[in-house]
Amino acid sequence: MMNQPTFEELHARLDELLAPCLSQDWPNMPAAWAEGVYVYDREGKRYLDFLAGFGACNAGHNHPRIVAAAREQMKHMVHAPAGVMAHQPLLRLAHELGSVAPGGANMFFFGNSGSEAVDGALKMARYVTGRSDFIAFLGSFHGRMLGGTAVTASKVAYRRGHGPHLPGVHFARFPYPYRSLAPTEEDCVEEALGDIHRLFEYLVPPEDVAGMLVEPVQGEGGYIFPPRSWLQALRNICDEHGILLIFDEVQAGFGRTGEWFAADLYDVEPDVVCMAKGIANGFRLSALGARREIMGRWGAASHGTTYGGNPMACAAALATLDVIREEGLLENARRKGDYMMGVLRDLQGESTIVGEVRGAGLMIAVEFVKPDTDREPHTEAVRRILDRCLQDGLLMYPCGHWTQTIRLIPPLTIDRPQVEEGLDIFRRAVLAEG
Repeated sequence: MMNQPTFEELHARLDELLAPCLSQDWPNMPAAWAEGVYVYDREGKRYLDFLAGFGACNAGHNHPRIVAAAREQMKHMVHAPAGVMAHQPLLRLAHELGSVAPGGANMFFFGNSGSEAVDGALKMARYVTGRSDFIAFLGSFHGRMLGGTAVTASKVAYRRGHGPHLPGVHFARFPYPYRSLAPTEEDCVEEALGDIHRLFEYLVPPEDVAGMLVEPVQGEGGYIFPPRSWLQALRNICDEHGILLIFDEVQAGFGRTGEWFAADLYDVEPDVVCMAKGIANGFRLSALGARREIMGRWGAASHGTTYGGNPMACAAALATLDVIREEGLLENARRKGDYMMGVLRDLQGESTIVGEVRGAGLMIAVEFVKPDTDREPHTEAVRRILDRCLQDGLLMYPCGHWTQTIRLIPPLTIDRPQVEEGLDIFRRAVLAEG
């Protein structure tokens, strides 16, 4: 073909070519290739990646063992619709996931994205319980499809213009100790649990609730780690009323917190678990898992997929599991995460705008507040810090209801010099702000 536009010409027309619903405000860097913990632009400039594809590339970009597994599978079969063709990578992955998934999940439905896993969980919960309603939580993010949007409450922008939403969804508070008006963490938990009891008293009888959908660590909502007692109380409430406890582990799963899943941090077993992102290290795949006695009641032809469980993605997922185990990535996430938290808490003591540092493993957040205020979110500072970091070769991204928090989620393969490189850039950017 003649007279094809250059990449630079196309990038300049980005606003004309891509739907504006896709966030295009920052950074939309002209990326060319990636390897390990680095991304490179068209000019060859190297960026240390503390975003890891929104937590999808937990084993680093283009990990050679994972890429090789996908390439090898490509030689044999690129596409096979599950339900028509039961290919080997699909069945092997279902077997292997049963050894790491929380809640004793040993039966799986494979899709393409976290949003699909959440929508499938909602459908399955209604089908197997015969109930209609759900309880979700303020600050939650569960995807962009209609079902996921209905149970998302991290920002009104994600819901605006898409209603009316799925009926039967009720929201309660997610305990956020740093921003709670309750005097103690225990009071914060009781405050949040009180919302659920009021829902049962005023709006929905518990026998109508099919599922309680929760992120054990809120992602888009700000990397909020709830008190252990709250998640354990949710488990007890669900057991008392026959409600399915559904964990959305899309962002927190596959080693991000230093455990296979965030559920492992809390010793709470869900009935249903939604998985995606890190499952196949960037290949398009998700999984919805549950114990066989639950998912086995989801009737034939009540759900389906064309591309879910793609052979190459399943092969990549199997290699990802091997890499996490054999390269010690859970332990590396814990060690590097502990070191990063220590450095960031030292930074908190130097800075007037760092309100809180929180995290587990390599799922870390720094929340920014305006100085001399009662924890007023400092959205403007976050944007300037991110811009400085990007200029100096560090890629990160914000989160939080007011976009007041910066997440630090590098690949789990990161080494100590790379950690120090990134933290040094981040520290300079923060201290330049205040």
